[in-house]
Amino acid sequence: MIFRTIPSLRAEIAAWKAAGERIGLVPTMGALHEGHLSLVNEARKTCQRVIVSIFVNPRQFNNPSDLALYPRTEEDDIALLTGTDAVFIPSVETMYPAGYCTAVHVGGLSTRLEGAHRPGHFDGMATVVTKLFTITGADCAFFGEKDWQQLQIVRRLVADLALPIEIIGCPTLRERDGLALSSRNRRLTPQAREIAPQLHSIMQETANSIRQGTPINEALNTGLSALKNAGFAPIDYLDCCHAETLEPAERNNDPLRLMAAVALDTVRLIDNIVI
Repeated sequence: MIFRTIPSLRAEIAAWKAAGERIGLVPTMGALHEGHLSLVNEARKTCQRVIVSIFVNPRQFNNPSDLALYPRTEEDDIALLTGTDAVFIPSVETMYPAGYCTAVHVGGLSTRLEGAHRPGHFDGMATVVTKLFTITGADCAFFGEKDWQQLQIVRRLVADLALPIEIIGCPTLRERDGLALSSRNRRLTPQAREIAPQLHSIMQETANSIRQGTPINEALNTGLSALKNAGFAPIDYLDCCHAETLEPAERNNDPLRLMAAVALDTVRLIDNIVI
C-alpha cells in the first residue's frame, strides 16, 4: 500500500500495533537497487510488517546540483516493492511544513569524514530519520553498512535520546567487480564505471597492508597515491578510523574501519571496509 500523508500511514500502523505485530522500517531516498532490497528482506525475517520510506531529503544535500541530479524513479521503486506492507512517499511539504524550524544535531561523530566535506548533511539526515522513527513508531530500522558513518550516527542518536527502536546494520552489497551498490552508480559514464571498482581493490590492498603491520600513515599515503593514479579526483579522504568512534586510529590493534570518499566525473563514491 502507498501512503503519502502522515495521518493515513499512522492509521494503518495503529491497527498493526493493536494486533501486536512487530514493525520494521527501511528508510530510503528511492532509486532502489538490490542493496535496498536486501534491507527489506532482512526486515521481513524478523518483522510481521515492513515499511519502506522513499523521500529525497533536501536538507541532507549541501550541494544544490547534487540534489537536482539525484535519480528519482518512483514508479520503478514501487514496482520493486510489490508485497511490502507500506511504502511511505511523503512530499517535502509533508515532512517540512510551512514554518518548520527544528533540526537534530549529533555532535562528535558528525564532524569528521563526510561531515567535514558535506556541511549540514548529517543534521539533515538525523532530522529526517528522527521524524521517520516518530511517524512510524517502528520497532526496528534497517541501515546498510555502506554508509558506515551514518549508521554510527543513527545509533548514537537513538542511544542519546532513548528512542524505543532497534537499529540493525546490514552488510554492504557489491557488484561482482567489487563496486558497492549505490543509487549514484547509474550516473557513472561507461568509462568511469570501468575505473570505479578500483576504489574497492585499492582499499583492500590498503587494509591488508595495515593488517600486516605497515604503519597506518604509510599505508594510507600509498593508497592515496594509488587512487590518484587510477583517476579518482577529487579524493576527499582515505582514512583509517576507530570503527565506533570514528576517531583517527592510533594503533593497529583497535577495531578499525577504512573509510573513503572519492569522485569520478562529478559522481561521488563512498566505501568502507573492516580492517
